[in-house]
Amino acid sequence: MTFISILYGLLFWAATLILVIGVGRRVHLYWKVPAPLKIVTTPAPVTRSGVVWRMFKEVVFFTSLFRASKYTWVFAILFHMALWLVLLRHTRYFMDMNSFLVFMQPFGRYAGFAMLLGLTGLLGRRMLVDRVRYISAPSDFLMLLLLLSIGVSGMMMSFGVHTDIVQVKAFFHGLMTFDWQPLPGDPLLLLHLLLVAVLMIIFPISKLLHAPGVFFSPTRNQVDNPREKRHVAPWARELEREHKLYADDTPTAPVSR
Repeated sequence: MTFISILYGLLFWAATLILVIGVGRRVHLYWKVPAPLKIVTTPAPVTRSGVVWRMFKEVVFFTSLFRASKYTWVFAILFHMALWLVLLRHTRYFMDMNSFLVFMQPFGRYAGFAMLLGLTGLLGRRMLVDRVRYISAPSDFLMLLLLLSIGVSGMMMSFGVHTDIVQVKAFFHGLMTFDWQPLPGDPLLLLHLLLVAVLMIIFPISKLLHAPGVFFSPTRNQVDNPREKRHVAPWARELEREHKLYADDTPTAPVSR
């Protein structure tokens, strides 16, 4: 076992723990934050099934972004859909191949071009559109550059400098089963994996948390029924109950005639 293999093994174990625990804590925080008001964005569904359908369209098709900016929507949908194909292709490093994964390999491979095109468009929007550049923080540019670097290094390995993917798969299988295997020492592979680990570590503290956060947005996940049903947050309901009990126990003075 080489030093690089041990170092990257520990790095990916740490990155995985940070990713899982960090995202889990954030989701728990989102779950506990009260929504004291009905602030749903209209036009909005008036039934729970309508909310589910609205969330599905928002997550899969980015409907609100489509209405806001068609150009941004094109690059965003291109990047996200291509990213899913790329991630699906990479599952071959963690599980045994089956007919579905074999079928998806070429789609995931060439989806890398679409992913890079989408990221380039989003980065260009950050730099060229005045109002977007004004509200962009340095972390916004660094995140896009990190994703671009991961995509470029991965595409270079896929179409240029090839590596021993059998040994890479054995390495990650070994991490999962506590039977560590040596990792190929190709510089491009090491750079690619280092960038991926950095992304995993900073994910829980970055704006990329919009991925799980969209499901907890009260402007999207609320039913538009303020007239039919009073909306009371749990903490407000407790205060209301305590106030009612206090009012019932307080003696009232007789009314003079």
